[in-house]
Amino acid sequence: WSSAPVWVHGDVAVGNLLTTDGRLCAVIDFGTCAVGDPACDLVIAWGFLKGEEREILADAAGLSADTWARARGWAMWKALTNATNPDDPQHPLQVQALARLQEQPYWV
Repeated sequence: WSSAPVWVHGDVAVGNLLTTDGRLCAVIDFGTCAVGDPACDLVIAWGFLKGEEREILADAAGLSADTWARARGWAMWKALTNATNPDDPQHPLQVQALARLQEQPYWV
């Protein structure tokens, strides 16, 4: 990330997103908050969003192609790290994220 420094949450995950009536009402657990690459906070897009939903997120956030590509990299890293351990509570979610990452190959 070579642009101006930005704050990132660092752990955007279901357990850190509180909802009421299906709507986001709070984000918690800022223990990994830091200045860094905003793409790291987009990992959740492959764990929880379907293809068309990810496109809506990317369009709404005005993400550059480079930021989106780095987000895919972060998502791949997290999915591969957690999907290798079937005892990890995140295992099913990360296996799903790997499948979603393969829906649209990066080189397309």
